[in-house]
Amino acid sequence: MRPPPPYHPPTTPWLTVLYEDHALIVLDKPAGLLSVPGNISRDSLETRVVDRFPDAYVAHRLDMATSGVIVFARGKQALADLGQQFEHRLTEKRYIADVWGCVSEDEGTIDLPLRTDWPNRPLQMVCHERGRPALTHWRVITRSPKQTRLELRPVTGRSHQLRIHCRELGHPILGDEWYAEGEARAAANRLHLHALHLSLTHPTNKGRVTYTAPLPF
Repeated sequence: MRPPPPYHPPTTPWLTVLYEDHALIVLDKPAGLLSVPGNISRDSLETRVVDRFPDAYVAHRLDMATSGVIVFARGKQALADLGQQFEHRLTEKRYIADVWGCVSEDEGTIDLPLRTDWPNRPLQMVCHERGRPALTHWRVITRSPKQTRLELRPVTGRSHQLRIHCRELGHPILGDEWYAEGEARAAANRLHLHALHLSLTHPTNKGRVTYTAPLPF
């Protein structure tokens, strides 16, 4: 098992609320903060949100190193509704990633099944025999000789999916302490992966809504 990375979560601002109403709380999670409490600390986005909004339930998660849009439900009925949307892939997510090297093609799809790399957990790995399906669409936004900015649209939501899929594309995400090496790992002081947009159906008024968190890198 891999030792956990050092945990020094950001504290300013304590919470960045992008939107709130009777059914939803949408936040911009900073890089370096756990989505939910873990074995390294009780401090997490969930802990902070529930302290302010006691009826809040986390509806999905982002990796500790990933920043961006994350939604909480207010009350169990809203949580059940959002849970169905995530389970049945009725939400739409768009991420921005800066990856190492110049990606030659303009767009593509990565379809590689993933499972836990048990001797090195929480790392994940590609496994065609026992892995769970994992699908990511990507397109180039900008490119230079040493790095490329990609828009990533995951269809599935496997743990570390975007990080592994970019590595398997041959272009690991800058600053990735677990899946990048050498210059790619040293090229940024944080993981350059950000959940930019999240679209879903509002649990009560049933209208389609989209939330956006500003790109921090």
